[in-house]
Amino acid sequence: MANPLRGEVIHLYKTLLYIGREYPKGKAYFRERLKAAFMKNKDETDPEKIRKLVARGDFVIKELEALYFLRKYRAMKKAYYDEPH
Repeated sequence: MANPLRGEVIHLYKTLLYIGREYPKGKAYFRERLKAAFMKNKDETDPEKIRKLVARGDFVIKELEALYFLRKYRAMKKAYYDEPH
């Protein structure tokens, strides 16, 4: 019997893979860590626990987006504003 949350988990994995392309330590590093995190919980069958894990993954997505936004903001600020000494 297939788990109805399987689609959500796969979508989360693919989204994280896509977002991880810009990770500061590199795409390969992020992919390895992501795979390890998902493999650690691969045998989870409790739907409530899976929902909590998916919610945690959504939180990680938001944190990564904030990290990227901040990095781009710093680069723009550095390019256009002189720092007074």
